[in-house]
Amino acid sequence: MGVANVYSSFNNTIITVTDITGAETITQWSGGKVVRADRQESSPFAAMEAATRAAEDVKEKGIIGLHIKLELLVETDQELPDPVHRLLLGHLQGQE
Repeated sequence: MGVANVYSSFNNTIITVTDITGAETITQWSGGKVVRADRQESSPFAAMEAATRAAEDVKEKGIIGLHIKLELLVETDQELPDPVHRLLLGHLQGQE
């Protein structure tokens, strides 16, 4: 069992997977690691690709379950969750 800490802001999405205590980092991915241009870091594609790569790393390590913690930085008038966050959460939940 592990914990996926997802930090998402207007500029980037960072996914850190730790053990259940939070002491050991298992894998860490961000939108900036999976795209070539800085302007693409905040795209839904970058968030989805980071989630896919984090899920693959977790599977390789033999972890079969994750608790997902979301930390969202949004403006006050923005609908929650916005399309990027819905896509990311759905993609993480759909990984088997």
